[in-house]
Amino acid sequence: MPTDFDSGAENDRLRLAREHEEEDVVSMLSSKYGLSYVDLSGLPINTEALGLIPEKEAREAETVAFKKEGKHLFVGSKNPNNDALPTLLARLEGAGHVLERYLISGKSLAQTLARYAELGSSAPVTRGEFAITQDELVRLESSLTTIAAFRALLTETTSGESTARISRLLEEVLAGAVALKASDIHLEPSEMGARLRLRLDGMLTDICTFGPAPYRFISSRIKILAGLKLNVHNRAQDGRFSFSFGTRDIELRVSSIPDNYGESFVLRLLDAAAVNVSFDNLGLYPKLAKRLETEIARPNGMLLTTGPTGSGKTTTLYAFLKKIHTPDIKIITIEDPVEYHLDGIVQTQANGKDYTFATGLRAIVRQDPDVIMVGEIRDGETAAIAIQAALTGHFVISTLHTNSAAGTFPRMVDLGVDPKEFGSAVTVVMGQRLVRTLNQTTRRMRKTTDEEKKLLERIFAELTDPELRPTSFEEVGEAVPQGENDTGYKGRTGVREAIFMDAELATFLRDNPTAQEIEKHTRRQGYLTMAQDGAWKALRGETTLEEVLRMVDVPRD
Repeated sequence: MPTDFDSGAENDRLRLAREHEEEDVVSMLSSKYGLSYVDLSGLPINTEALGLIPEKEAREAETVAFKKEGKHLFVGSKNPNNDALPTLLARLEGAGHVLERYLISGKSLAQTLARYAELGSSAPVTRGEFAITQDELVRLESSLTTIAAFRALLTETTSGESTARISRLLEEVLAGAVALKASDIHLEPSEMGARLRLRLDGMLTDICTFGPAPYRFISSRIKILAGLKLNVHNRAQDGRFSFSFGTRDIELRVSSIPDNYGESFVLRLLDAAAVNVSFDNLGLYPKLAKRLETEIARPNGMLLTTGPTGSGKTTTLYAFLKKIHTPDIKIITIEDPVEYHLDGIVQTQANGKDYTFATGLRAIVRQDPDVIMVGEIRDGETAAIAIQAALTGHFVISTLHTNSAAGTFPRMVDLGVDPKEFGSAVTVVMGQRLVRTLNQTTRRMRKTTDEEKKLLERIFAELTDPELRPTSFEEVGEAVPQGENDTGYKGRTGVREAIFMDAELATFLRDNPTAQEIEKHTRRQGYLTMAQDGAWKALRGETTLEEVLRMVDVPRD
């Protein structure tokens, strides 16, 4: 016999099904009326926009204003054939508003009309972006310093049915991500809602799951803020938005892709405070740091950093730029996008159409710069222009996607560069990865096993500079977690390898050797490989051997 609980749950399911059915019908009708569709359920309504239509007029025309961006006013109508609607639209256009019209459901209309009761007491919303003050954001950041506290807040917010409370959801997610120093926010839909994950120190961490209503709210909010099309759900979209956090401006790059149950979002946080890394804090060992300090001060040539997405390449280049920047040097960058702003440096952004890396680089050369930074060499045209710039009195720094420093040269050949030009143009290539660093207040050293000693022997077997060889393989760092949600790690650092151009290497490269052959040939230069740099950091207790093995290829038996 069904219980009251079973009956209530069944009623909830039927109600949700009816609501979904209504939204589906309105979505299909939108194309008939030539309007876009939007679900305003739980969406934060810009009170400035809402107040532009008096409540009585809004009810008569079955139309509400929910967002305002400059002259653009976003309005949603339940019935495009309403007799009072043309008069309302004419009045708004006569007041100078550029109307962005949407079709909405009866539920969306009713919930938005209910917000008129809040107009007298609600705080003004800046540019319609956030329904929460900066003071509140800062307060949230200070209280969300643990994953447990973050989970508890989001669970409390999403467990109730208060639209006003759910309207704070995105702000709480952003505040928690900033407080926990996340690099990315992942929102992944499922049949029952969505999962929220953060990338912390390079590792994805489950935070909580949302029900359908909070997911619809937060996904619509993200799309509006990032400038994505609300009525497009079947193709990938990219956008960005920013918000102020106290004295800091934080930008977010937004990517959405279609999923079986909605749209999957990844928001990458670009926090200038997080990239404020100096040359001295890059984690370079002394021999490499001394050589690089000389190389980046060259009047011409090319320095390339390589590695996968998220390996810290751009941060490294910014640290180099800050190191060499003086009032008598002109530095121009072309990036896609400009991730962080550097004072005293001209930074331009490629748009993928009229101002590509290639066309932008051609224009930059005519600006008489001393140093040029190209965000990434993606194609043969950009590679060719960069090589020519390095050969004609400019110092060029850029990034490339390869697995190792040695792989840089075959990759450039694949892009159409003549290997005979490497000796004159390229001066340094670097490969790098990021490994998690141990929390230095809790970490400890442990004895290495016999297998680990054999592995370390293999890693350092072909190091040609005896001064860089560790004196002992007896101990390595170990993570000591403090509590359920702690990993024992705190922050990340780079492990790197570098190849420097010399006459012998230039001659060797003319025959277009493989990456493996280049790696063997350059061991004579006596610098650490990524595996050796990582192993050294584990032996010093900066990271763990397990973390190095997770991120870096090591010599096998």
